[in-house]
Amino acid sequence: MRGVSLRQALWHRHVNAVAPVPAMRAWLGSGGSLTARLTAHSGAFRVQRLHQRVALCLADEARAIGMARPGRVWEREVLLRCDGKPVVFAHTVVPMSATATDWPLFGRLGERSLGTTLFRDPLVRRGELEFARLRGGHPLVRRARAALGDAASDTVYYARRCLYRRHQGTLLVTEVFLPAVIDLIAAPSTTNLN
Repeated sequence: MRGVSLRQALWHRHVNAVAPVPAMRAWLGSGGSLTARLTAHSGAFRVQRLHQRVALCLADEARAIGMARPGRVWEREVLLRCDGKPVVFAHTVVPMSATATDWPLFGRLGERSLGTTLFRDPLVRRGELEFARLRGGHPLVRRARAALGDAASDTVYYARRCLYRRHQGTLLVTEVFLPAVIDLIAAPSTTNLN
């Protein structure tokens, strides 16, 4: 990562570019709804909303959502918990120019899953996944650690992000996978989750 600040991420179009361990690769590269997959791997899935507010986006997020430079966005951050254990830190940004027509439920999600909303809406178009390795100095890692009450360490976190479009609006979701996610084992089920 020569010449790249620990506060920035290099985003790649293929999961192999970030060289995750096989168990993490399976989580990063999975298609479809992460909410559905986490639900299938736990007895109790929960979204813990940390905040939803106006904030300044990161430079790489600005480019991804079509802003010329970092600016004010609607920001939502949550922890996804399986059986009480936090397994994913999710960070979403929406340009202030987005309207209620673009993202009608975004402002009223509370502790409901954004992923469930996105995958059920036929007007939502999903972009390609991008992948990164985030180090301790990255703002999203610092926020995840703060939410967990975790002391700083040299742990490398794997993340993926995806751009969604609905009408004229864009929405960028970044999911930082916490180490506990690789301990999840598929829960027995009698129903088909497809």
